[in-house]
Amino acid sequence: MMTEKEIDELVEAKVAAALKAAQPKPAEPFVPEPYTPFDPTAGMSMPPSALREMANAIPDRMVHDIAMRDARAPVGPSSQGVVSSSQGLSNVRGTGGNTSGWAHEVPISSPPGVAMVDAIMIADDVRQRAELARKMKG
Repeated sequence: MMTEKEIDELVEAKVAAALKAAQPKPAEPFVPEPYTPFDPTAGMSMPPSALREMANAIPDRMVHDIAMRDARAPVGPSSQGVVSSSQGLSNVRGTGGNTSGWAHEVPISSPPGVAMVDAIMIADDVRQRAELARKMKG
């Protein structure tokens, strides 16, 4: 027969083991998958006979000409529409000798017609006050 002390020790050991087993395991650090760009053609295939027909549809000389044309295509800023600082702008139509391409500055002001609207509002305010004063007298 077990003594009460041995039973308490056995219970404590079982509780400690159960608590240890219930502890969450430390999470593994996140490691993202390597980036692979989306390829809509991945996994596509065609029968060899269809590929052969496509290759036979275009003469070899035409494929060579297309490849050479693309190899000689301009690269760099000139093909991107950038005008270098040494070139002048050719289609700028300035007035008064302004050929820089920039417009003359226009000072910030109220739009045209605001003065007329202000005058109308003042006149209406005077009319409304006069009408109110007439109603108050009578």
